[in-house]
Amino acid sequence: MTLRAVFLDHASLDLGDLDLAGLREAAGDLTLHPHTDARDTIARIAGADVVLTNKVVLDAAAIATAPDLKLILVTATGTNNVDLDAARACGIVVCNCRGYGTASVAQHALLLMLALRTRFLAYQQDVRDGAWQRADMFCLMQRPIGELAGQTLGILGYGTLGRAVARLGEAFGMTVRIGQLPGRPPHPDSLPFDDLLGTADIVSLHCPLTDGTRHLIDAAALARMKPTALLINTARGGLVDEQALADALRAGRLGGAGVDVLSTEPPRDGNPLLAADIPNLIVTPHNAWASRQARQRLLDQTVENLRAFLAGAPTRRVP
Repeated sequence: MTLRAVFLDHASLDLGDLDLAGLREAAGDLTLHPHTDARDTIARIAGADVVLTNKVVLDAAAIATAPDLKLILVTATGTNNVDLDAARACGIVVCNCRGYGTASVAQHALLLMLALRTRFLAYQQDVRDGAWQRADMFCLMQRPIGELAGQTLGILGYGTLGRAVARLGEAFGMTVRIGQLPGRPPHPDSLPFDDLLGTADIVSLHCPLTDGTRHLIDAAALARMKPTALLINTARGGLVDEQALADALRAGRLGGAGVDVLSTEPPRDGNPLLAADIPNLIVTPHNAWASRQARQRLLDQTVENLRAFLAGAPTRRVP
């Protein structure tokens, strides 16, 4: 029997630059949809044995309408778009992907640190505005520039990504400190959360969004940080109280912030961090993970998960 597989949001992964041969071979009868509106989900998964999804929601109602469904392949790490209880009750295996974007996200975190410490974007704008051309001397240096070397980098979330950022930080001459997360067992060398905030020159977030970490960085946490410190968030937008961060930057109570994630994405209804008057803030559109190499690794892991399932030994299975 030919396997019927449906990828609901293929364009969220492939820009036409990935090798799909392995997926096509393993999936059998494969249908690719660039995007899927919630109103079309049930119709598109009807009769499917395997459904691939990045962000399209597969809730209990949708799962209940797909009696042939045997496997859900999440082309991401987070599985909050799948009702895992409903899938389990129907005997559907759910597998995700892990660690594919480590190098891409880690370099993006360092990019944000470097851009903020060197005032890179502001100086680029000065050149575009003609300030260098009008200068009295050979260079512009009215915006204070700092160095990463000698700074203390605080890591909150010391998993694969946190460790990768720590290694890059050490390569730039930074001293790395690990912070304790609420409700998590401490790392042997970790500092209490408040102590980390008070001593770090840069705080970089790499922890999952849970009930215990939502608004981990709130107004009180920001007040504990050095007024010259940087906050970097390439994890999840909900880790930060975004209005409190905007207020702290406007008031000069924080040296700067670089975020690749917002609490709601895409931010169709706006966001406090998208206001034009916030100084020393860089917002990138959740693309830290999206190097071509990382997207190919993600696709390759998905193929591995599919082949393992077909062989009767699922890998990266979500409990």
